[in-house]
Formats: sequence, structure tokens, C-alpha cells
Amino acid sequence: MQQFRWRHLGAASALALATAISPAFAGPSDDTLRAAMSEEILNLDYNYTTKREYIILAQLTDATLFNIDPETQEVLPSIATSYEFVDETTLDVTLRDDVKFHDGSKLTPADVAYTYNWIKDERSESNAAGVVRRWLDTAEVTGENTLRFHLASVYPLVIRDMAARIMIRKDGTYDAGGEVDRDAMAQDLIATGPYKVASFEPGTELVLERNEDYFGEKPAIGTIVVRNIPDIGTQQAEMMSGGLDWMFKVPLDLAQSLGATPLATHLSGNDLRVGFLVLDSHGYTDPEGPLTNVKVRQAINHALNKPEMAEYLIGGSSEAIHTACHPAQFGCDTSVTDYPYDPEKARALLAEAGYEDGFTLPLWAYRDKAAAEAIAADLTAVGIDVDLRYVKLQSLNQARAAREIPAYFGTWGSGGTADTAAIARIHFDMESDRNMSGDQALADEILSAEQTVDQEERKEIYSSALGKIADEALWAPLFTYSANYLVSPELDFPLDPDGLPRLQNSSWK
Repeated sequence: MQQFRWRHLGAASALALATAISPAFAGPSDDTLRAAMSEEILNLDYNYTTKREYIILAQLTDATLFNIDPETQEVLPSIATSYEFVDETTLDVTLRDDVKFHDGSKLTPADVAYTYNWIKDERSESNAAGVVRRWLDTAEVTGENTLRFHLASVYPLVIRDMAARIMIRKDGTYDAGGEVDRDAMAQDLIATGPYKVASFEPGTELVLERNEDYFGEKPAIGTIVVRNIPDIGTQQAEMMSGGLDWMFKVPLDLAQSLGATPLATHLSGNDLRVGFLVLDSHGYTDPEGPLTNVKVRQAINHALNKPEMAEYLIGGSSEAIHTACHPAQFGCDTSVTDYPYDPEKARALLAEAGYEDGFTLPLWAYRDKAAAEAIAADLTAVGIDVDLRYVKLQSLNQARAAREIPAYFGTWGSGGTADTAAIARIHFDMESDRNMSGDQALADEILSAEQTVDQEERKEIYSSALGKIADEALWAPLFTYSANYLVSPELDFPLDPDGLPRLQNSSWK
């Protein structure tokens, strides 16, 4: 509601108020980019955090062993220059010899080995532990600039995990002198990234300065100030006054309205989150239920006007999809069977399936109410009597675990991982209650893509599995989500297809 009031104050009133509360003007005059985040920033150590805000900050302050090109999904060198699989569970990594921590000390293989072994250690309680324990046995130093990772099992995403999740710390950081200190880097961060911490007031402001000793390409902008501003209306006023250069997670209507003025530029970029309907094709809720009939599931797919949902309800760069993954993800084959919007075809398929008079469908949802209502309306229009149950996520999770949900509108962001594995296994593993297909062969096929490091073979496996999901209409894929930004007209902020905001790549026009 605060946002709505700001929009109707008028430019003059908003500017007057913003001038009163803005501590400084953002922009190229002092080479300082000022960004706003609604979520409180309390811990700078991404090894102990998870939210998108912390990922953005980690990209600024930290460096990982590898990078993934967001355009091509190719592995790029970072702290590491190369890697080689000695066999499927032994990985050798070679490091650069010119990487320095923010305190000026040189990074060594011992630092890398310590970081990985610590995160796996039961004492660490790191938020990244689940990622590392999936595949790591031990990491050991093998030379002046080399180390070896012994994998607990075959795991094709190991390089991607190294590129995305594990931030390198100095040897002994978390257990110096035998005393465990999980907050050692929470506020006084010593990392290896393109920016270093100049000052930090938790929950208020973070000031970052360009790291002149950074081993990679140095960022164009000298200083970045990240301010915690919970209220979107206050952010809007600051943007209008020139007190901010960058906002994200901006509501579409606000982004469009303010972006239409000379005060800000609206940018709409990809987000790896996708929306979809999961259908109880196995018959957990009703062994003889209509959703066990493939023609009914195909009818549901044809009944949904996905392009209009994407354009008018999600907006920005949102697009309709017909695969059970995000098109930007590795292995996401978009050549699978599509079911274009065709209400007449949907009605015909229902009639062929013996449901000419329709049937009652309890449809569960927990977010994006407008989209959930549009889905219900489209299904109602072809004769399906939808009982829309809009609930809290916890309620949906409990009902799904109890196998009480015949269909639900879900979304998945894949944790920002641009690989089909990040969405396929969690939704089609036989041990997951999200899997409502009950198809053991399909689950085995999807799991097999995580049992080889041959990327071409993985593509073929996912192509086959996604083809089966589409042919049998186990899901009704809907649309991708969109990320909306407001930026200063003087700021060049590039957008990447994986939806991750990389402020370190910004520059002044």
C-alpha cells in the first residue's frame, strides 16, 4: 500500500520528500553506485547465507574456483585455471598463482582445500554443506598450485557447484586455535573478489571499494553502497531524487510507471523461476481419477492461455513455456511436444476421455493469486469445475506430503542453477512428494543424468526424459518469471539470461 501512495503523490511531492531523506546523490560524479535492498543484510559470508541478496553481494566480494558463462553455460577459469577428471571420482584442479585475499595475503591450495573440507565437516553447519556433502569425500593439496578432490560418487554438477556456491576462505578461518567461529567472516569479510568491504553496518549500509589487487578484470565503478531500505515507496522516492542508482524486485506496475519518466530506466530480465501445474497422473488421490487419463492431461495443457498469462500477469520478459524446465538451463530441450492454446481441442479431448460434461478438480495454489485465478478460469471455460484452494505454502506442502492434492500451481527457481538437474530431480525423484507421476522408469532415467560427467550424454538423457514428460502431459508448464529493475539513466547495467544480477559488471554511460 505504501507503494500505491507514493505513485500518487506526484513528482514534485515525491521529489521534495526524497530530497529530505536522501543522504547523498548517486551517480558518476563521485563514482559511487548506490543500490537498495529490501531484505536486511546481516551476514556477508555466503558460505553461511542463502538468499538472492546474499548471492548478489557474494558476486561482488568473493571469487569461486570457476565461473559459468551465463550466455553459453561454458565453464570459465577464475581462481582455478583448469581442471581434469583423472577418473569419474577424482578431480585435479590447477590454481592461478596471483590471487590475493583482501588483506593482501596470497591464496594457496591449502586455503582451497581447507574451505571445502571445512564446509563438509559436521562442525561447520554451513548453508553450503548440503551442496558439498553430496559429492565431496576429501580435498588435498598436491602441489604448489594444485589440489585434488576425491568425490564420494559420480556427480556431473561438481564444477557448477564450485562455480556457484563455495566461497574460498583462508586456512583456519572458522576454527583458528581449535575454537569454532562460524561468524568469523560475517561482518569482517576477507575474501578474494572484485570489491572489498570498506564499512558495514548490519541492517543499514554496506560500503564496498574496488579491489585494486583483484586478479581478474577490475570493475569499472570504484565504490558501491548497498543500503537496506525495506519500504518500496521510500526506494521509489530515493530513485526519483537521484539518491539511488539501482533497485531490484520492483513490482511491474511501479517499474513501468517510473521507467516511463526521465528519472529512471526500467529493465526487465530473465529469472530462472518457472511456473507450472503438477498433475496427479499416477492417481495418488484417486486411482481411477480423471487425471490418470493422458487425454485429460493433454486437454488441460491445451486449455491454458499461457502467452496471455506471461504477457499480462507476469509481464516484463516472461515467456510461455512448454517444457518442464527453464529454456536457459543446460539440457532443457524445447523441441518436445507443445500443446498450443486451443479450447476447442481441449473440449474434444475431454469428450474423447469420457468427460464431455467435465469433472470437479481441486486446484491448489500458494502464490501469484492472479495467475492461479486465470488458470482456474481457463479450465472452467472448457468445462472443468475448478475448486481453487489458495493457501499458505506450509499448508500446501503438508497436503502434498499426505498425497491429498490432485493438482497444484507451483513455481521453482532452481536455486539460480542453470541446469535441468536443478528442477528435474526434485520433481521426478520417486522419494519426492512433488513427483506425482509415480513413474519409476522416468525417475531412473532422470537420475542417470547425474551419474555421468559426459555433458553430451546428459543432454540426450534430459531430452528423452523431458520428451516423455511432455508426451504424457505429466505437467502443464506455464511461463518463465521476469525480474524487474529500476536503474539510473546514467547507469549501464547489463542483464544476463540466468537472471542473476551482476552489479560488478555495471559501468557509467
